[in-house]
Amino acid sequence: MLGDHPIEPILLATDLKASRDFYVEKVGLEIESESENAVTFRCGGGSRLTVSASTTGTADEQTQAAWRVDDLASELAELRARGVEIMEYDTPELKTVDGIVDTGDALHAWFVDPGKNALGVDQYT
Repeated sequence: MLGDHPIEPILLATDLKASRDFYVEKVGLEIESESENAVTFRCGGGSRLTVSASTTGTADEQTQAAWRVDDLASELAELRARGVEIMEYDTPELKTVDGIVDTGDALHAWFVDPGKNALGVDQYT
């Protein structure tokens, strides 16, 4: 059954080089493989994230993928130190404080890559 196996998200990028550089230099991911059409990065637990070249990019502003972390504050500090802008939201549904929203069962934060993919960082309580 598929529920017994890992899943690996594929994000779209209209500028693959900019996305590659962002994930290596800003997010700190290691490249596993790359071609002219896609770059695959190593992530924890044997998981991978692939960014694929696209002529249309991502139109959806919703979260495309999220990392589960043990210490959200330290992960955000590292991302900020690398130049990643952590998103701030102030809507009736979602209000962040220093980039973090507490939903009761988890703390969440988001950033956006050069391909306009929204990525989450979550710490479950």
